[in-house]
Amino acid sequence: MKSFLKKISVLLLTATLLGGCGSGNFAGAAEDFIEENEEQADDLITVGFSQLGAESDWRSANTDSMMSAFTEDAGYNLIYKNGQQKQANQITAIRTFIQQEVDYIVLAPATESGWDTVLSEAREAEIPVILVDRRVNASDKNLFSCWVGSDFELEGRKVAAWIKAFTGTKDIAPEDLHIVNIQGNLGSSAQIGRTRGLANAARENGWDLMAEVSGDFTETKGRETMGALLKRFDNINVVYCENDNMAIGAIDALESAGKRVGSDIDKGEVMVVSFDGVNQKALEYAGEGKISCIAECNPLHGPRVRALIEALENGESPRKFNYVDEKIFSREEGVDEVVVDGEVYKVERQF
Repeated sequence: MKSFLKKISVLLLTATLLGGCGSGNFAGAAEDFIEENEEQADDLITVGFSQLGAESDWRSANTDSMMSAFTEDAGYNLIYKNGQQKQANQITAIRTFIQQEVDYIVLAPATESGWDTVLSEAREAEIPVILVDRRVNASDKNLFSCWVGSDFELEGRKVAAWIKAFTGTKDIAPEDLHIVNIQGNLGSSAQIGRTRGLANAARENGWDLMAEVSGDFTETKGRETMGALLKRFDNINVVYCENDNMAIGAIDALESAGKRVGSDIDKGEVMVVSFDGVNQKALEYAGEGKISCIAECNPLHGPRVRALIEALENGESPRKFNYVDEKIFSREEGVDEVVVDGEVYKVERQF
């Protein structure tokens, strides 16, 4: 849009300078150019996308999906802003989108709280807001049009159900499970849901949940956090990592400390479970048995968000909350399915 306006300015200035010399044809050509390009600009739907950052392979895949979905060939002008894991940056980006009079705002929020004011500003500007991946804890649910993403607590409950079923096949008593949780960014929907899924299962099953510590969804922090936990506890036998990048870091710390990583808890190994299923190294670890179970978190939201925008463009009212279907993976034998709230989820063996 800025380059378009710059071209208009240059043509108008040239037309003005030449107009005194009788250059009516040039002035007419300038008017034709403006009319033609205004029509082209009007044909594009402008979407402002505030991504929370690039902290993990999942996040990068999510960004790529959005970029691929909202191209000019598809009829969109995408304005992308990386929030670098800071809510303040995202709030600034949304206000910039409002000033630019975008048609839609897509927000992947860093945390759940603290969005009411800026979302109210978007509503006053009559710009629909679509949330992706994470949710916001807004006082008024009408501050956003709809949301698309994962059921993070269900993901956590799937993994917890797998742990219960698998350790049951090994005749490992519930009280003999000594678990640490390396959490994601505190306050994010993924962290809240996955933490709750484990905490509730630990309470219900009598597991020893010894610690919950944030690893910020990054490999480096996952490694540091695991190292610190090993200094606090000498009996850890299950590490619940809230994403694959932290799991990779945790495995590095465990092996550096001389620990054996695997599912044979009764033989002294430390079992690692994780979430996402996007990072290639994590998938290789799962195939090798270093990560015993992974709950999929599908990052390909671009086509889903585009479908929601197309529905809104057509005057339709899409569902407020739109969940994606996700799988659970493990190479370990003995558990072919898990059941959560009466729903059966097949355990996939392919990585």
